[in-house]
Amino acid sequence: MLFLITLGAIISLVLAMTWLKLPPFVAFTGVSILAGVSFQLSPEIIFKAIQEGMGSTLGSIAGILAFGSILGKWVGISGAAQKMTEVLLKLSGTRYARIAFMLAGFLVGLPLFYSVAFMLLAPLVISAAAKLKQPATFLALPMLASLTVTQGYLPPHPAPLAIMQEFGADLSKTMLYGVAIAIPAILVSGLWFGMTTKNITTPANQAFVFVDNENRTAGPQLSTFASFLMVLFPIILLALGSFGSNTFPSIAAYISNPVFSLFLSVLLAGILLKRIGFSSDTLLSTSMVSIKDIAGILLIFGGAGALKQVLVVAGVSQAVADSLGSSTWNVYVLGWTMAAIIRVCVGSSTVAGITAAGFMKVILVNSTADPNLMVLALGAGSMMFSHVNDTGFWLFREYFSLNFKDTIRSWTLMDTLVSITGLIGVLVLDQILF
Repeated sequence: MLFLITLGAIISLVLAMTWLKLPPFVAFTGVSILAGVSFQLSPEIIFKAIQEGMGSTLGSIAGILAFGSILGKWVGISGAAQKMTEVLLKLSGTRYARIAFMLAGFLVGLPLFYSVAFMLLAPLVISAAAKLKQPATFLALPMLASLTVTQGYLPPHPAPLAIMQEFGADLSKTMLYGVAIAIPAILVSGLWFGMTTKNITTPANQAFVFVDNENRTAGPQLSTFASFLMVLFPIILLALGSFGSNTFPSIAAYISNPVFSLFLSVLLAGILLKRIGFSSDTLLSTSMVSIKDIAGILLIFGGAGALKQVLVVAGVSQAVADSLGSSTWNVYVLGWTMAAIIRVCVGSSTVAGITAAGFMKVILVNSTADPNLMVLALGAGSMMFSHVNDTGFWLFREYFSLNFKDTIRSWTLMDTLVSITGLIGVLVLDQILF
């Protein structure tokens, strides 16, 4: 009966978001209550579980998302993304432009949310494609693969961050393993697969082409060094914290904390921007806008945490773990499959990742699987087969003016390769390390 109610809850969640078009937070809350009633929990237990689920989930990630969002917004207004891309293109030349955009996508994708990074870099790709007389999709796929991989695999992006907190994984190890898996995933899904899209010659949407710099970020610009420093500073701090735990443990304990490292990164970014003329009012107003931008994501996390806790209180997670205790399924494949199914049904990688994490937590505790690799397995599964219920699908189609067939042929297959390659990378690392 527990499994039937759980299955009904998942189907109800999918229908609520796809058929009824309810906001994810409303859908999660409603399904959490219905599931609790179906499990015959008392109202007091249901609402306490919802409160605890929301609180525990948001308490661990709200600060990271807030600081990350502010840093991302300031990267955008400073022109740092454009500056980095221009430098990489200058170094690579025309012949290796795809590699330059691939690197730009990875570097810019580390601190920025996907949609922000996409809207910053896509016009640069479209402009470069027109100048170089190359198909825009062919030039863009490596960059988009990098953005997709950073969103799906690497904290502090929302889904991997939430999964990491759920599993109690180590940030430094997750980042290290994530980068090791990200490199082949980007090379396969972006650089190699992108070669097969060279015959997609539909002109991109010219509304997004930069002409004589008129659409570029207005106002003062950071230097090249400052642009790279602002983007990479939180990664540098986290790396120093991880590798310096034996040499300077007290300092490492601070800078290895993602909230503190992002806090320092925001302070540094504010100093750099004020030095080139940005006013305190501008920085304050843009930071407030950035907080508003993540409100929807925080609500999704809260709603997903509520449903997870109701399932935990009802004993579903333990029942799933017990039933799979003798299963021949590889635990990483199981987690990846669960996240992939939810992703295909719902469309949101964030919802897919954190919903699957709620089911996999108890299974992970009762297995010998590494929590850091499990974060990556679920992150890879949450990238599976983007199609019409994913906003990224339509964003790509609109910018690159593709028909439905070519969007599936390029975007959807690229995402699918990112997902499958990520799972293979997890399995390979598991064999090598454990």
